[in-house]
Amino acid sequence: MRLRIPRSLGPVTAVQTRSNPDREPRWRDARLVWTADGWDWWEAPVTVENPVHGYRWLVVLAGGAQRWVNAAGFHDIEVPDADDFRFTGYPAPPAWLPGTVLYQVFPDRFARSSAADDRALPDWAIPAKWTDPVDPEPPGRSQQFYGGDLDGIVEHLDHLIGLGVTVLYLTPFFAARSNHRYDSVDFNRVDPLLGGDEALIRLVGAAHSHGIRVIGDLTTNHCGDGHEWFRAALGDPEAPESEFFYWLDDAHTQYVSWLGVPSLPKFNWASPELRRRFIDGPDSVVAHWLKPPFRLDGWRIDVSNMTGRYLADDFNTEVRRIIRRTMVEVNPDTMLLGESTNDAAPDFPGDAWHGAMTYGNFTRPLWGWLSRPGRVAKGGIGFAREQVPALTGRQFVAQHQAFTAAFPWRSRLATMNALDTHDTPRFGGGALPGAVPVALGLSVTVPGIPVVWAGDEFGLVGEDGETSRTPMPWSDLAGDTLAAYRAVLALRRAHPVLSDGGFRWVHVGDDAIAFIRESAAESVLVLATRAADRIRLPLGVVLGAEESRLLHGPAVLTAHPSIDEADGFLELDAPGISFTAWSLPGVQLPDPA
Repeated sequence: MRLRIPRSLGPVTAVQTRSNPDREPRWRDARLVWTADGWDWWEAPVTVENPVHGYRWLVVLAGGAQRWVNAAGFHDIEVPDADDFRFTGYPAPPAWLPGTVLYQVFPDRFARSSAADDRALPDWAIPAKWTDPVDPEPPGRSQQFYGGDLDGIVEHLDHLIGLGVTVLYLTPFFAARSNHRYDSVDFNRVDPLLGGDEALIRLVGAAHSHGIRVIGDLTTNHCGDGHEWFRAALGDPEAPESEFFYWLDDAHTQYVSWLGVPSLPKFNWASPELRRRFIDGPDSVVAHWLKPPFRLDGWRIDVSNMTGRYLADDFNTEVRRIIRRTMVEVNPDTMLLGESTNDAAPDFPGDAWHGAMTYGNFTRPLWGWLSRPGRVAKGGIGFAREQVPALTGRQFVAQHQAFTAAFPWRSRLATMNALDTHDTPRFGGGALPGAVPVALGLSVTVPGIPVVWAGDEFGLVGEDGETSRTPMPWSDLAGDTLAAYRAVLALRRAHPVLSDGGFRWVHVGDDAIAFIRESAAESVLVLATRAADRIRLPLGVVLGAEESRLLHGPAVLTAHPSIDEADGFLELDAPGISFTAWSLPGVQLPDPA
């Protein structure tokens, strides 16, 4: 491994790696292998001995002062092991995954094909016209039915292509008794209201023909109370399916459900038969939809953090590993994302979930920095008392680092950078004026997967997770927001360094943050501000600034070299709230020999 140390830190007398195999520290000396452009490169061997192997660096300065470098940053005291850099020895995710631009669709609200007019409505549905407002109160909350279907998505694939989408994420498409379909009554068939199995085959085939992958949404924590497994078990302790659920009485009439919602009975993953039917092997639900003729490209797992966990039971690790093993047996070139609303890192060592759908690492701190003061966010996103805290740029970065440090790097690259989702209010509704392009720019350039929740690109708003599920306004496709989305998402496609390049903060202030994504081929410097600001950096902090090329945004970069190299500086001048990116030459690496 190599550590690059700026010479401005002062004379360095020793560098070491400290690994922690089997929880016992192991030290290895580093040697200085190269000096260039004001930086020293130190190299040390690290032997990976555990499936998840942590290490950090110790830097000893002249005079004996010690500095520690780990995934959380640079420290002048020894820090706990939780934030060590992590190697993961588990199989790598698909090579295409870090380059993902993900687009989330809630099928009932995306688009309605003409075939929808001929379908009879079920007894639970409350019909709505496409232009009707969303009803956030029960029973409309879960039963208001607009009739969007899978063929409607096919008819608008050109929109996804124009945005540069690479992965389409569908919320559940299984037969159910609600508009959201998280209460599946049958995991083995597509809801006829969406067009049935043949419509999914058409959608996946059409998406694949345009280079877009498709993933589904699976509820491994629960099913609907109308599911045949639950109906067979309810009131019948002798039914084979009784072991699939948690019961609160001997008659099996009272049961555990997701957050006490009776329509969502919780699975008991101690059951071998449940595992066989649902997640384990080629005949399972997990495998069924990845195989022909459907050919899904992966799964997002709903409330993965709760799956397999109830009181003293914790089968989460077993369940997620079985799911991934089954996927690899059917098609290893598939992705697996897990929803985890708070501190996701403990469940994401790289053994199964490739990345997290989470809010603590990016979404919540982003809202805190770029929302109007006093904003309230109802439901889903997880703010304490629904109050969005007012954060400075320093606090945004501190929270981001705190929640991402414990991820292995490959998991971090596959974790979703969502401005919002179908479970949250829309970010744009309470953002600072001009903040949406800034937030989008950060989602595209910070390590992780940028996410577009369908409708954000049209400037839709919603004050909670229900009213954000607004039908798409296909009759009005013009606007600056859509143009901004197309332009910023294009950066991701044009500059691979934004997908898997290194990451280094170069400035953190209250109103402005700046970082650089680096590779041998290219580097990209990013400046995000929520107010006008002028930043001065030592020239050596950003190598190649004199050769910079503006990619996007209004800020101005000016390099001020000097005869005395140490006095050169770089000035970044932002006229107001803005997102700006520049292309720079790649980093020259030491000779591998």
